[in-house]
Amino acid sequence: MTTTTQSLDIGTRRELFVDHYLIDKMEGAELRLQVPQDRGVAIPFDLPHEGAFCGYISMITLPDGKGFRAYYRALPDAVAAGDAMEITAYAESLDGIHWTKPEQNIVLRDATPVTHNLTVYYDLKPGVPDGEKWKGIGGTDASGLIRYVSADGIEWRKFAEGEPMLPAKQGYRYDSQNLVFWSETEQLYLCYYRGSKKITDDESRIRWISRATSPDFLTWTDEGLMSFRKADGGVAPDEHLYTNQTGAYLRAPHIYVAIAARFWPGRQVLNEEEAKVVDVEPGYFNDISDGVLMTSRGGMVYDRTFLESFVRPGPGLENWTSRTNYPAMNVIQTGPDEMSFFVQREYGQPEHHLTRYSLRLDGFVALHAGYAGGEMITKPFQFSGQELEINYATSAAGGLRFEFQDEAGKAIPGFALKDSREIIGDQISRIVSWQDGSCVADLAGKTVRLRVVLKDADLFALRFR
Repeated sequence: MTTTTQSLDIGTRRELFVDHYLIDKMEGAELRLQVPQDRGVAIPFDLPHEGAFCGYISMITLPDGKGFRAYYRALPDAVAAGDAMEITAYAESLDGIHWTKPEQNIVLRDATPVTHNLTVYYDLKPGVPDGEKWKGIGGTDASGLIRYVSADGIEWRKFAEGEPMLPAKQGYRYDSQNLVFWSETEQLYLCYYRGSKKITDDESRIRWISRATSPDFLTWTDEGLMSFRKADGGVAPDEHLYTNQTGAYLRAPHIYVAIAARFWPGRQVLNEEEAKVVDVEPGYFNDISDGVLMTSRGGMVYDRTFLESFVRPGPGLENWTSRTNYPAMNVIQTGPDEMSFFVQREYGQPEHHLTRYSLRLDGFVALHAGYAGGEMITKPFQFSGQELEINYATSAAGGLRFEFQDEAGKAIPGFALKDSREIIGDQISRIVSWQDGSCVADLAGKTVRLRVVLKDADLFALRFR
């Protein structure tokens, strides 16, 4: 990256290395996309009203540590969008790992076309009335996006007399998973919705992501198409992004993480005989998809730091059919050092289900250096707090050291590399220290740089506290 004099104020925010926001220079180091671990079937869509065409899943963390819910379209057969057969159902879990379904798990029916793709959100904005804590949006291009609210997530009612928050519009719009959440950083409700972008003069279009905002969930401003930025600052290639699944990351809500479905229409793996073997619905094996990782820090830009797949289809012909491998909305914490996200598998097939994938907390991406070692120097920044906390992992041979520099890049006495105590191990939370201790309060509020020297090590996140 090019050396810059830009100064950042990170306060006490946790910063993840999912983009180049904090990074000025790297030598012998890189940002390395992590590999999620497949933990197997989490939720089978096995009830009579569920089946092969369930979809558009919202994973919700309940308040006060009371567990989790998964909301989804329940649908056993292929139908046109907005068909009365489409209903909204849910499953529940105490730990996010083991899931059950209530005897009656249907929460909304006879509400087409909202139940085609109702996406649920638990509102974290302060001061929201109790009867509106649960919010949902759904609809198609013919209806616009319709809002629903609920006090408990079970009994739902129309919001604003059913007036669409975004109006009906012809074309490829809304017919996917459209979502809403409150942004602490922007102090706005954000809606990321399915749109389309013209890519050729002959009116050919590609599936895209658009954004709208609202201060109150009532009045909305359509801000238009998002843009996508590569790691080098250039424009990312045009690709069909079908469900965006953008949400504020649970431990750093100023960073929006999107595990999106990348769709490849007409890119076919199975022939007709193989399609019969996996028993996929006819017509649902002509395309393939996988999952990609994107992030945003607000505004109209996604960072596509990594263009490669985050979730590959994997082995088995059953994973190479149309509309399978679509991620669910939201990352949840499923252990003291673990987070999970969920992906649809075997869509259009008898064994359609939701699979859980796990990562270490903050572990989407690592600042990594191999055995030969490497280093990273940050842009100039200010912080608040008294100590530097890191999330890291090393090998037995590896380690990390830290140096504070002034804005010009000169080591600050007492915080130079030679003073740094080497950090070895694997911890979600570890305090960095130097020969004179761990207190960095004298540097708070000043413009500094941080130099990180690594050997066979990964740094996932840092924050001041």
